[in-house]
Amino acid sequence: MTPRDFEGKIVLVTGASRGIGKSVAEHFAAHGARVAVHYNTNRATAEKVKASLPGGPHLLLQADLANPVNAKGLIETVGQEMGRLDVLVNNAGIYELHPPATAEFPQWKEAWDRTIAVNLTAPAHLSYFAVQQMLRQTGGSIVNISSRGAFRGEPKAPAYGAAKAGLNALGQSMAKALAPHNIFIYTIAPGWVETDMASPYSSGSEGDEVKTQSPLNRIGRPEEIARIVLFLASEKSQYMTGCIIDANGASYLRT
Repeated sequence: MTPRDFEGKIVLVTGASRGIGKSVAEHFAAHGARVAVHYNTNRATAEKVKASLPGGPHLLLQADLANPVNAKGLIETVGQEMGRLDVLVNNAGIYELHPPATAEFPQWKEAWDRTIAVNLTAPAHLSYFAVQQMLRQTGGSIVNISSRGAFRGEPKAPAYGAAKAGLNALGQSMAKALAPHNIFIYTIAPGWVETDMASPYSSGSEGDEVKTQSPLNRIGRPEEIARIVLFLASEKSQYMTGCIIDANGASYLRT
């Protein structure tokens, strides 16, 4: 990648106030893109991310993606304020425990409803409205951040595994449908990554076990995922549309 690979491009990154999303926003801006930084609740942190990005002008956007009506407004605002949308990165996600053997049904239902809403329904709706914008242009790219949990299962948070498996299938379906329109869809399935969401596990009593899941004896870094996002969003990767990239340090290998 060169420093100006995304010059003139407009990129929306959901969940960009921290973790993988923050690193993705930083990498796109460093390569010439103007970035729409989405957040839900932590405005102060999101403002710091936006202020730190080189180039610009960049845009700060708030939306609770658990509410499906917000997807249309988010995409429309990017189009109105920034003129177009070249890349959508569906990164925002939540992970809520609801082990089936011990969770009471209200906890189970609440976790399912919210997890599916944020991790699957929101990316689906955002992708739909982004595609409408991209169809009016010369095309575009969508990169979905999934999880190895889609393949190996999430016994303490089955809604998370199910949502990410659905996200994988969504990406492949959209890739087949949209390739003739010069719109390319990609999915990345990370393992553990050094983020705020992972910190209670990677830094707590389970930390050593989490790290030794990979033969590298560590977990991933946000910038490692961000570099994959940039490659997939570039023109260099178009023949890979529909792919699912495993990025888990060989902690889980599909057969």
